[in-house]
Amino acid sequence: MGGRFGVAALVTAGTVLLASPGVADAQVVTSAATAATASAAAPGFVAPGQTLKLGAKGTAVKALQARLRELGYLPGTVDGRYGGTTLTALWAFQKINGIAPTSTVTRKTWNALQNPRAPRVLVPNGRPTRVEVNLTQQVMVLYLNGRVKLISHISSGSGIPYCETATWEGKTQRFCGNARTPTGDYKTTWRRSGWHRSYLGQLYNPIFFNGGIALHGALSVPLAPASHGCVRLPMNVAAVLPGLLGTGVPVHVRGKFVR
Repeated sequence: MGGRFGVAALVTAGTVLLASPGVADAQVVTSAATAATASAAAPGFVAPGQTLKLGAKGTAVKALQARLRELGYLPGTVDGRYGGTTLTALWAFQKINGIAPTSTVTRKTWNALQNPRAPRVLVPNGRPTRVEVNLTQQVMVLYLNGRVKLISHISSGSGIPYCETATWEGKTQRFCGNARTPTGDYKTTWRRSGWHRSYLGQLYNPIFFNGGIALHGALSVPLAPASHGCVRLPMNVAAVLPGLLGTGVPVHVRGKFVR
């Protein structure tokens, strides 16, 4: 199912429900080629050209997974099984390359994999190690020492006002807000390992950067913004990000999603 972070139950209407993470992708980031060279096709890569749909298996899926990994995305284990983890990596690649995200891999995506684009730099004079969150494209890019290390699909704040009742600190309380991920320049602060319960839900491996707003793993990371304000990440990305992203690292949030 695209690695040990595959689909637990459902992929529908742009929503992916993912299983809890293991450690299979811990080696993916360290072995992934940086996307700084993504503007040129890797020598020897020949796109299979075969149309792939979610659930497909075989050598063409392996080629897709290996190529995504090579370009800095996290498709899960290169096992020839097209599941949810491969899908979210594919979405990120398609968005960076100006392709409407879809689960079906056609000639247009294969062509882009042969001649991929690098992600657009949001902060040209930013620090060599930083995070850039593009709300317009709904992607996150991690730079380490001036080079792209990791590119991920995200789901940010929905922008829809909410009021929810939750039990917090032993009391039933009413929480209201506008579910917005503010743009601006921030730095990573405190974090938690594993599942962390907040008054608005569960966050996996949260890394906070703006008050109560964090980069964190979630079981549902749909194509459209859907969070209360945090930046949701696929579970396999959230599993490895804390090992790459320290405290006090700049986080730049730019753009605006148009529905």
